Order: sequence, then structure tokens, then C-alpha cells
Amino acid sequence: MGKSVPDRKSGTPEGKTDGGESAAPWRGVLVLAFGAFAIGTDEFVLAGVLPELSDSLSVSITTAGQVVTVFALTCAVMAPILGTLTAAWPRHKVLKLSVLVYLLGVVATGLAPSFPVVLAAQVVAAVGAGLYIPAASVTASALMGPERRGRAIAAVTTGLTAATALGAPIGTVVGSVLDWRATMWFIALLTVLSLFGVFTLVPAVVVGAPGGLRQRLAPLGDRRAVAVLAATLVAFTAAYIVYTYMAEVFAPATGGDGRKLAILMFAFGLTGMVGNFYAGTLADRFGARLVVGGAVTLLAASLLVLPLATGSFAAAAVVIVVYGVAAWGITAPQQSRLITLNPESAPLLISLNAAFLYLAIALSGVIGAVGISTIGARNISLIGAAVAVLALGLSELGHRLAKSSPAQTAKVTA
Repeated sequence: MGKSVPDRKSGTPEGKTDGGESAAPWRGVLVLAFGAFAIGTDEFVLAGVLPELSDSLSVSITTAGQVVTVFALTCAVMAPILGTLTAAWPRHKVLKLSVLVYLLGVVATGLAPSFPVVLAAQVVAAVGAGLYIPAASVTASALMGPERRGRAIAAVTTGLTAATALGAPIGTVVGSVLDWRATMWFIALLTVLSLFGVFTLVPAVVVGAPGGLRQRLAPLGDRRAVAVLAATLVAFTAAYIVYTYMAEVFAPATGGDGRKLAILMFAFGLTGMVGNFYAGTLADRFGARLVVGGAVTLLAASLLVLPLATGSFAAAAVVIVVYGVAAWGITAPQQSRLITLNPESAPLLISLNAAFLYLAIALSGVIGAVGISTIGARNISLIGAAVAVLALGLSELGHRLAKSSPAQTAKVTA
């Protein structure tokens, strides 16, 4: 009787009352963001150490590149499955398990004697990643409450954008100076720090979830949720078509200079961090639907003019800044829309959103490759722009379906 019971609706942390709110919730959110940074670094740094990986394990660059595809596809498949299986678990238990599994995969990768073992180890790491990101987003939302949901989710996803801006470049430098295994030990260190933070600084919260498997899967029959998830898939496919092949797209601007390419990638990630965080704040103020629509429109516009900037480094840098803000400005508002649609099924819905994001990364590689072979690397952003317009239509479809649903409140798409 001496310990307060968490509020299933507001997600009030154990041991806290609404009147005694302190900085503790934000500390927990920042720890969750750091965990996303550690996990995102593994995902994004792999492309940077492919030469070292291929030389060390005696495989071709194209073969080594499959480690990125395997990681993304594993996350895409496992995130919704694990989200369903663990929907009724306390979020702090899910977080601890996910970080431990991820750490196991990273350590196994660093010790792997052959490329097949690297792939298997990265599957393990991806399972942890697929479980962590949705759990962290839901926990952050519960810690901060509905009125600050967008900012809380944005803080977590900013950890992912920080991985592209800081974690991946640092890990790539470590790999080039030492070797790719040293990069994995660098990621392992980040993960250990994240695990310590989760154990000590993230309060326990309870997020309501339907009891039976059929009830947990019921949101998949909600046309509103399906439309929002489809918008996530299509929007991020549009965003990653260029990012996946950035070296080829901007080769005229960089002259093949890896340092100039690194600057462009850093600019993309850094401005993406800013765009992602403020998108969450704007979603709290103006509504997630308007922020998503604005970000996707800006993404389509930046991709449309991008071919004009591939011949000049200065012009490329300007377009990259706009492109980064728009691409990462979609994440937090989309998650906020899903949680608001059905708070009881938030773990599953956010897991599905993460799965669709990872699936988009895999799709963008295929679409971009076909585009390069048909219209050339310089023009593949035009395909992305067309795909972004489709995403905008799907986003608006989700809004119309929400308005037409009698169970939907005005706040959902306000």
C-alpha cells in the first residue's frame, strides 16, 4: 500500500503523483533517446565500415552490404511480432530485455569469425532494436503525458537522427583508423551506458493493452491506423531513395571526395535532428496531421529541385538541409497520431510503424537501384518526389477516415 499505482491512462511513473512532478520524467526520456542513439548507430554505421568488413572477412562489397538489408528486414518483421507478444508486459521490462538482446548481438558481431556469423549476430541485434524503439516511444509518451506526447516521442527519435549525424561518422572513423570490430566495441560501450541508464533512471510505467491476442491485433482492422501506417511506409521510402545512394547522387558535387560526402551526410543528420525535435513540438501545438502534411510537402519539393543541385557542393548542401528537416520531420508526428488513435494498442501500433519504417529502407534500396539503371542517379530524386506526393495523399486519407469515424475524437487530427 506504500507504493503508488501507475495511472494506466496517463502513464504516471511509479512513486510519483501528478502534483509532485519533477525533472525525473525528462531524465527518463533523455535516457531513452540515448538508447535510440546507440541502436541507431549500429544501423547507420554499417554502411560506413563496409570496405573494412569486406576486406576482413574476404567478401565483396555488395555481399557485405547485405548486412544492412538483413538488419532492416529483421527489424521490419520482428517489431510487430514482438510488439504483439509483449504488449501486456510492463514497458520497463521490455526496455531492459531489448537492450540486453541488442548488446548480445553487437558483442557477437564484434567476435564473429566469418561473414555468415556476422549476419546471424546482426539478426540478434536487430531483434533487440525492433523491440526497443517502439517500447521507448510508448514509454516516453506515457512519462510525459498526452499534452507533451509529441515532444517526448520526438526526443526519442532525435536519438536516431543523432546516430546519423554523430554516431555513424564517429563509428566510421573508428573503423577506418582501427578496424570494423573496434566500431562494434564502440557501439557496445554506448549500449552498456544505455542499459545502465534504463535500469537506474527510467521509471516504471504501465501502458494499458488488450488482454487477448485477437484484441491486440484488432487495430490492424482499423482503416484509420492502416492509412497512417501506409503513409509512413510510402513517405520514408521516398526519403531514403536518395539517402541510400547519396554517394552516387552527389558524386558531381563532391568529386568523389569522401570528406565532402561526409559533410553532406553530417548536414543531413544534424538538420534532421532539429527538424525531428521541433516537429514533435509543433505537433503538440498545431496537431500531428498538419505537421506531417507540411513535412511531406517540403520533402516532395526538395526532392523535385534536388537534380538542379547535384553539380555544385554549395547548392547540394542547401538542398540537403531542407531535405533532412523534411525527411525526419515526419517521424514523431506519425507516432503521435497512432498513439492518439488507440492508446490501448499503442505498443502494437508503434511497433508496426517502426516495422514500416525499416521496410521503407529496404524498399528504397530496390527502387533507387532500378531508378539509377533507368534514369540515372542524378534524377532518382524525382521518383522520390512522386512517391512523396502519394504519401501526402495517404496521410490525408487517414485524416478523412478519422473524421468519419464516430469513435474518433476531435483531438486526434486537430
